[in-house]
Amino acid sequence: MSRTLKVGVVGVGGIAKAHMPGWAASEFAEVVAGCDISMEALEKWGLLHGVSKLEQDPSGLFGDPDIDIIDVCTPNRYHAPIAIGALEAGKHVLCEKPLAPTPAEIHRMIEARDRSGRLLMTAQHFRFWGDSQAMKAEIATGVLGEIYHARSWMLRRANLPVRPGFIYRKHSGGGPTIDVGVHILDLTLWLMDNPRPVAVSGVAKAPLAQREGAFSAWRLDTVPQDMDVEDFAAAFVRFESGATLILETSWLLHHDTMGEDTQIWLYGSEGGCHWPSAKFLETNYETKQFYNRFLQRTQDRMEPHALECVAFAQAIAEGAPSPVPAEQSLQVQAILDGIYRSQAEGREVRIGD
Repeated sequence: MSRTLKVGVVGVGGIAKAHMPGWAASEFAEVVAGCDISMEALEKWGLLHGVSKLEQDPSGLFGDPDIDIIDVCTPNRYHAPIAIGALEAGKHVLCEKPLAPTPAEIHRMIEARDRSGRLLMTAQHFRFWGDSQAMKAEIATGVLGEIYHARSWMLRRANLPVRPGFIYRKHSGGGPTIDVGVHILDLTLWLMDNPRPVAVSGVAKAPLAQREGAFSAWRLDTVPQDMDVEDFAAAFVRFESGATLILETSWLLHHDTMGEDTQIWLYGSEGGCHWPSAKFLETNYETKQFYNRFLQRTQDRMEPHALECVAFAQAIAEGAPSPVPAEQSLQVQAILDGIYRSQAEGREVRIGD
């Protein structure tokens, strides 16, 4: 592809700020338009980035024949309608995580993608860290053997994002399960080569957010008492292969961290590994010795939110598949949706894609 791909960003606050350096760094794309319900925010963003085409309705971007890519950076509940509208207008779509709050919505997005013949990608930036890429390549050599169990968690202590787009179900679709759990779950499944999930037993509740005086250390904000999403979730997942996974996520846990504790452990028949340290653990059964080794780590050339934008534009330009296929995001969301269903029903639930 010889011409530069034109990008329109929908939702210019929040996470869009992390995408802009990637579009600026891409040799294949440039941002030419923006959309937001706040004209004040939109005008400030346009002035900052030298963008003059500003719309408050995304249909204004969909109808522009010069725009090739729509970058969806809105709260979760608005992902599906915007992405489907963009795909039906013939645009490629990069959509922030989660791709949508429910599997049913993702199915509709996939159908729209297939009708349009365009690319659809979820912005799962954890995959684009250098350590993640290096571990994926090492695991692909078979060094772990058959992966039969995993543990992953993304835990915060008193670190809840006190903004409407996160704490009200009508905007977000859920709490930390969807906000941060989606990150660590997607990376875990990707490193495991995306086994098919079949069942989940989970809990999703708010034991701390609803208590009097609950606050977030993020900005020392008081947690609104009408917050209606969970602040903690945990799950046990079973896969068709027989593998299992324990997942934990929280915004307010009494956990020994003042920031964020994010880890993955994978256990296989021939070895284990830990992310993000890129540590691999092996056993020599003949000599009865244990070995621990680390992959050589290098500095990432740019922030992973930026790298995902670069990768998406390159895939379009080169006619390559989506770097994060929607089918894999469907597996992720089937598990997360299963946690909420399991909480509601008080039992293990079957899931599928």
